[in-house]
Amino acid sequence: MNILVTDTGFQTETQPLSWVCYTPEITRPASALEIAPATDLQPLHTHLDNIRHIRITFPIFSDGRGYTLAHQLRLLGYRGHLRATGALLPDQYGIARQVGFDAIELTPEQTHRHPEACWHLRADWSQYDYQARLGSNLSVATLPESTLRGELSGKAAGV
Repeated sequence: MNILVTDTGFQTETQPLSWVCYTPEITRPASALEIAPATDLQPLHTHLDNIRHIRITFPIFSDGRGYTLAHQLRLLGYRGHLRATGALLPDQYGIARQVGFDAIELTPEQTHRHPEACWHLRADWSQYDYQARLGSNLSVATLPESTLRGELSGKAAGV
């Protein structure tokens, strides 16, 4: 049984979904659709209201096309559950959440390599979301002094 990583930690999927792999020949997509990173979203656009769950696969950890798909789905108005699966690392959790994923699906083998504590360290992803801060009054004057010292000392040292 697969594990879902969310902001609150690991959750066991209690009712596994029946995923249907998307192909352009599908005229009426299922309520749980799995799409590959090279998928053209245009044919799906008119069906998004009928799809409750979308799972985007990541064949290798360095393939960022899944992030682009997730962001595009949200821009197209997709409001359902969006999950990433495949070769993902804990360090990628923050960007996955920022582009619109609700969860990351892990196999039991992945949870042995990267236990819950590794993912939990990245659970406060929104703290580092610069876009959320653009509308606020955040400026250099409001940053903690320790943050400024760290940034300035790194630049001065040529890091």
